[in-house]
Amino acid sequence: MQPGQGQPHRAIIAPGARGARPTVIVHGALDVATVLEVAAGRPVALLSAPGVAGYLGVAGFLALLAPHGALPLAILDAGAAPGHALAALRAGVPQVVLDPACPAFPALAELAKGLGAHLLAAPPPALDLGRVDLRKPAGIRHLSRWLDLP
Repeated sequence: MQPGQGQPHRAIIAPGARGARPTVIVHGALDVATVLEVAAGRPVALLSAPGVAGYLGVAGFLALLAPHGALPLAILDAGAAPGHALAALRAGVPQVVLDPACPAFPALAELAKGLGAHLLAAPPPALDLGRVDLRKPAGIRHLSRWLDLP
């Protein structure tokens, strides 16, 4: 199964609905490389697919980012798995999404704070690249618009 298949896709959100740093859901190495190339040094956050820690693992997600030095841009979605959230925090992931209904959420939020990281109760609004064909010029234009680039 490809990353992201079988997982619910987040809707593509209008650019004005997001915060100061545009966020993009990446599903593989091509997504990461393309986003960083198009962003050309501008701030961007790279969010994993929903619950990716459960099937790709923390190390797998970090392996997508490492060749680009993109760990500071990472947001890993641990779903409802506190063990994966803990592993991500210990690996230096700066932002981790964990279901707030998880009993370990408060303790992990404190741990994250102590590590200079953030535990998020929900992912930020993001452009899901699983729904954008980056091999086509229209896909690159869509990504550029999302990143607020000309």
